[in-house]
Amino acid sequence: MNLHKNLKWRYATKTFDASKKVSKDDVDYIKEAIRLSASSYGFQPYKIFVVENPELRKQLQPDSWGQSQIVDASHLFVFANNIKFTDTMVDEYIDLKSTTQNIPKEQLSGYADFMKGKMAEKSEAEMTEWTAKQAYLALGNALTAAAELGVDTCPMEGLTPSVYDKLLDLNSRNLTTAFVMTIGYRSEEDMTANQPKVRKNINELFEVI
Repeated sequence: MNLHKNLKWRYATKTFDASKKVSKDDVDYIKEAIRLSASSYGFQPYKIFVVENPELRKQLQPDSWGQSQIVDASHLFVFANNIKFTDTMVDEYIDLKSTTQNIPKEQLSGYADFMKGKMAEKSEAEMTEWTAKQAYLALGNALTAAAELGVDTCPMEGLTPSVYDKLLDLNSRNLTTAFVMTIGYRSEEDMTANQPKVRKNINELFEVI
């Protein structure tokens, strides 16, 4: 029962120790936590790019409000959500569901038609907002998994998505940048590491009706 302890330990790390790298096993553990995340319909309408190339990260830093985490963290995860959701994507999900759960595809045809109908109701702006929300669900699992490992993280929205989209060539893949997450190990110089966590109390946050 160390979850609460781990969550109290984690914080949005402002300064990373650039000399320390997260092991492949730990990175893989965080990836698996992301993969297992809940998403509406189970679609997972996003893709995560793990940017290790130091030169590319230097190019991204100026349009990330110049934040040092972009270049000093061990790894940079870019969460990119789908702009559009097509019937083909539904068909691919049905294929995966059929194979994974050993269900004949013809038994899933009604469900497929229902999902295609619901997706068609959304405008492109609504779709982009909806897919981004699904990516945020995965982010929560990533932060928790990293805390379990004693790996520091910083979720970041302070960036220019269009620049990320261009440098990573995302729009051609029906993707746009939602946010990024840096992982690594906190620097001893990070003055925010030991500050008390600022959170509302239970009674203020929850109301029983």
